[in-house]
Amino acid sequence: MRIELHYLPNIEYFALLKKFDEIEFDIAEFYQKQSYRNRCYILGANKTQLLTVPVKDGNKRIQSKDIQIDYNQKWLNVHLRAIQSAYGKAPFFEYYFDYFNDIFVRKEKYLIDLNYEMLSLCLKLLQFDSVVKKVEKYMDESQESDNQFINFINRKQNASERHIYQPYAYQQLFGNKFVPNLSIIDLLFCEGPGASSIVGLSTV
Repeated sequence: MRIELHYLPNIEYFALLKKFDEIEFDIAEFYQKQSYRNRCYILGANKTQLLTVPVKDGNKRIQSKDIQIDYNQKWLNVHLRAIQSAYGKAPFFEYYFDYFNDIFVRKEKYLIDLNYEMLSLCLKLLQFDSVVKKVEKYMDESQESDNQFINFINRKQNASERHIYQPYAYQQLFGNKFVPNLSIIDLLFCEGPGASSIVGLSTV
């Protein structure tokens, strides 16, 4: 299957990946602003929090492989503080956080590289055994294929309409009501090795 890379993707994204043995991440597809390519949601003490990676020339028609991260904006410290504040007391935070921090501090030049490194780490922690690779074979939505999922998981549509993800409640740190389909780091920090099974239970 072929899909674009997201930043610390949500659980639905991994529920989709789990269905396939071979996954191609298309880095030639055209970047879309205000998409999951550069943003994710985590659960803070007061509310769901949006984390956005600022990019250069995001308003232009540029292939994702050429989109650079804008480090002139102080997003990196904001993201690290937000993650530490949200999950510092989570059961598996101390086991996993350093792996993510090591990627953050590398300060990857391109968004695609940051996303790929984060995604590869998450797949490893989830113990997915899929074969994954980056490719430059852009197919737009008009080129239909059973295994073509570019722009399929998007912010303009509710996850329930895509029939991939079925929320399965796990123990979160904040609030009395379960918040579904957050970034995978919410699940990893809260459930650790059990995260992979929960992704499976969340797959329609």
